Amino acid sequence: MDGTVLVADDDRTIRTVLTQALTRAGCKVHATASLVTLMRWVEEGKGDLVISDVMMPDGNGLEALPRIAQERPGLPVIVISAQNTIMTAIQAAEADAYDYLPKPFDLPDLMKRAARALDQKRKAQVVSKTAEPRAEGGDLPLVGRTAGMQALYRLVARVMNADLPVLILGESGTGKSLIARAIHDFSDRRTLPFVVAQAADLQGADGPSTLLAKAKGGSLVFDEVGDYDEETQGRIVRMLDALPDSAPRIMATTQVDLGALMEAGKFRQDLFYRIGGVTLAVPSLRERVEDIPLLAEHFLARAERDGLGVRRFSSEAIALVRAYAWPGNVRQLENTIRRLVVTSSEEEITRSEVEFVLGNQPAIEPLRQIGEGEKLSASIARHLRRYFDLHGGNLPAPGLYDRILREMEAPLIEIALDATGGNQARCADLLGINRNTLRKKITDLDIQVTRRRKLM
Repeated sequence: MDGTVLVADDDRTIRTVLTQALTRAGCKVHATASLVTLMRWVEEGKGDLVISDVMMPDGNGLEALPRIAQERPGLPVIVISAQNTIMTAIQAAEADAYDYLPKPFDLPDLMKRAARALDQKRKAQVVSKTAEPRAEGGDLPLVGRTAGMQALYRLVARVMNADLPVLILGESGTGKSLIARAIHDFSDRRTLPFVVAQAADLQGADGPSTLLAKAKGGSLVFDEVGDYDEETQGRIVRMLDALPDSAPRIMATTQVDLGALMEAGKFRQDLFYRIGGVTLAVPSLRERVEDIPLLAEHFLARAERDGLGVRRFSSEAIALVRAYAWPGNVRQLENTIRRLVVTSSEEEITRSEVEFVLGNQPAIEPLRQIGEGEKLSASIARHLRRYFDLHGGNLPAPGLYDRILREMEAPLIEIALDATGGNQARCADLLGINRNTLRKKITDLDIQVTRRRKLM
């Protein structure tokens, strides 16, 4: 790499690591903990690339991006932030950041992005938008620092103003409708209507025209489109083929595999190709276990703002929350935490209280089983493919083989223990391993086996 990089971060360790890595790569580096100093360097004409944190002691790095673009058109800025929400990714895209990375970031990945920014020397686009005042996103439960969620955030930021239909896939309760709403609220159509359509809204001769009149060039979302019957699907196709110039943006959500429905003759191919311009896959909580404590803290804070009381989880309680399968995903997690806030007798929520609430959860079954009847290997392959796809054009972090095996091994043993009532001899026999091997794995993986109950 060749060039001068301006690094702005209030964390001394991050400044040191980036300075050393960029210097070894052949760059000159100016590092500071002050946004004022960074802006002075920019105004003086220093730097070929900026790497900046968001929350600085003397200002907000995102808010400085328009000033940087005005002072130095074409100067690329890579934003790094510990605020791992969809808001940060969207705001970075709106402010025309060259790239965005959540903390903790992968250093080799950041170095590759910095090299591309320096090599391309792309011209910064000066965006002059009269944006409406925005909420800070405290009530938006699209929170996550896992690679899958961060890749989803970046993709949402890239497509929010693209003139393409969007198909949003995900299990019930993962936040598909929130993704659709975020795309609308942060797009150029934000001042226009946001309309969610059910199958019943398309009935009758005037159904489609009434929906278009309500949307008025804003956004029209077909909710759970995989559940629509053939006649309703046909009405949508005819409507999409005759859209006026002031047509709304089309989005659709589904928790079922539309490809499988097409093969079974239950979903029209022409409709699939009309609504599938961009596909966004929202991970289930089982696919982003590391985000569960972060979401739990978010919902505790929300409950406190709603006047339900101040609560915190004990270490044993949050471990159990993290280990639970959450078949109802984020929606079930939020409802459970609100119930715990109301029913807990003390400020600290205990493990026994979590066990009681989870043990009384109603069975939640998806309306349809995605991939029903397929072989286990095919199901695993589908989920692994989705994991790769969620990284966009980037590869997952190194060490994937051991990480995947480790993440599969723990739930396999936990489920087998549940299925055998906690009997380790039966569990070892079921798994086909030695009982001593099972005991060692239970210890190494920190699997709780006392007072086990079937939670699903």
